[in-house]
Amino acid sequence: MYLIVDEQELVTEGYASGFKREGISSSGFKPSEFHDWISSAPDTDFEAVEAILIGECLEREQYPQIIRRRCGQKPVIALNSTTQLEQTLKLFAAGVDDVVRKPVHVQEILARVNAIKRRTQTQSVQVELGDLTVFFDGRDPEAKGEVLPLPRRERRILEYLAQNNGRRLTKAQIYNFVYGIFESEVDENVIESHISKLRKKLRNRLGYDPIDSKRYLGYIISTMEEAR
Repeated sequence: MYLIVDEQELVTEGYASGFKREGISSSGFKPSEFHDWISSAPDTDFEAVEAILIGECLEREQYPQIIRRRCGQKPVIALNSTTQLEQTLKLFAAGVDDVVRKPVHVQEILARVNAIKRRTQTQSVQVELGDLTVFFDGRDPEAKGEVLPLPRRERRILEYLAQNNGRRLTKAQIYNFVYGIFESEVDENVIESHISKLRKKLRNRLGYDPIDSKRYLGYIISTMEEAR
């Protein structure tokens, strides 16, 4: 989930629309709303956050420190409407990971976030789980050396499971990652439907089911040897 902070609702809505087209959940905040949320939200909400975009707002040099206290090392990108060197240097000194000039396409933002993760969180471009290769750059996975086309939400679920390889994820955690923590119009049980379809496709291609599920505990992904 991507968070966009900007004084102008037109900006937050524009980027939210762009992320939606890419199958990425997001939410826009006005600065005051963001301060209220980040100071009071439970820690579990921050697990679903992938990056924070800071647009035009007063005293935004203070934002990286505020974000780090609650979100740890989540990528923070400043969206600038000017190319003033002094302002850019101030933002980097304040702790942002990148500064980009508006307007910027969401695909470029996604690429920059992935690059930041590889540098700061030692996340690789892909994860190999036996005969299954999962990519984190928007590509469909490969199963037994061939591309396995997936709908965006099924692909996002697979990516999230692969990112947390070795860790069991609850239905709520997966829902928050795929749909966002502020989504209320979609029932959480839709995750079970997505995962059921995903498991069927993986089973047909791999010859085994790499996703283990346990009631009340959640889901975990494994290789064929681990699944036995």
